[in-house]
Amino acid sequence: MIRLDEVTLAYGRQTLLKEVSTRVTGGQLVALLGRNGAGKSTLLRALIGLEKPRQGRILLQGKSITEMSPEELARNVSLVTTERVRVGNLRCEDIVSLGRAPYTNWIGRLKEEDKRRVAEALRLTGMEEYADKTMDRMSDGECQRVMIARALAQDTPIILLDEPTAFLDLPNRYELCLLLRRLAKEKGKCIVFSTHDLDIALSLCDFLMLIDNPQLYTMPTRDMVSEGHIERLFRNEAVTFDAREMRVRININK
Repeated sequence: MIRLDEVTLAYGRQTLLKEVSTRVTGGQLVALLGRNGAGKSTLLRALIGLEKPRQGRILLQGKSITEMSPEELARNVSLVTTERVRVGNLRCEDIVSLGRAPYTNWIGRLKEEDKRRVAEALRLTGMEEYADKTMDRMSDGECQRVMIARALAQDTPIILLDEPTAFLDLPNRYELCLLLRRLAKEKGKCIVFSTHDLDIALSLCDFLMLIDNPQLYTMPTRDMVSEGHIERLFRNEAVTFDAREMRVRININK
């Protein structure tokens, strides 16, 4: 679903990725890892066409994003940002309905199919009972679920999330990532999210994308750990211990 061909990404004069190639398929929950400033957000923005690579091609569903119209791009990939969203004068259902914009007419009128998609997105994220609430009366975790529901209503095969757990406590982080995992498996979507929660990435994700400037490694979680990429990049006692513990758990569960 996502393919990078010899992509070079830069931020100002700093080269973040140099001539990297990788592929991510559907039905997978993928964590994007890297140190602060490594370029996780820049890569996600490039995958949705908001950042232009210095060289190389980014393909979604086999087609270069440079050849896609804005409407076509919006039907293939959705983005959930890390910012806290508080919209006081719109109901939760109204926010989720905005995800149907690529499919509605010029006045944004929802058809029955659009309404069905919105209702399904609310159900899948467990937000049905919040449909008539406004987001200023909801917790951070509930608001994040609303934004994920909006992305689901957009009905794209690819969903990108930039640090969706940034403002959540630990139980809500796990709950949100379990939701993402379930959606990837049940709906066959390719879900990629950037995170600093290494423990969650190791325990819940099928694949990891690891930025080790200027390289990008993409491989199954077990392989990423066993080959030592995690320990090399995050070289401190706490993280090294976690990586070793992950290896033990993997060997036991084989």
